[in-house]
Amino acid sequence: MENENVILDKSYNFALRIIKVYKFLNTQKEFILSKQLLRSGTSIGANITEAQEAISKKDFKNQMSIALKEAAESRYWVKLLKDSEYLTQKQAKSLLDDLEEIIKILSKIVKNAN
Repeated sequence: MENENVILDKSYNFALRIIKVYKFLNTQKEFILSKQLLRSGTSIGANITEAQEAISKKDFKNQMSIALKEAAESRYWVKLLKDSEYLTQKQAKSLLDDLEEIIKILSKIVKNAN
């Protein structure tokens, strides 16, 4: 059994949710914002995965910082999609709750990565 990595698991599961949101938004004929959310929302986990193979502590911290920035960007897109009524309050809240948890974990990792 592989070692559990909470942030890897959470970011991967979030990416899967974002792909489903992207598909849903395309049925609503929303293509621009959804593409931005797809890019940033799936990039979080990609950067965390890349950080696992970092060649130095500085490289690790940099990759995790990029993941944190992508999470913050994703939060922006979700809020924009909610306020433009492409996502319901309930849909957005669920995504934003996940993002806040991911951001909190990544912030601690970046802060403690010296």
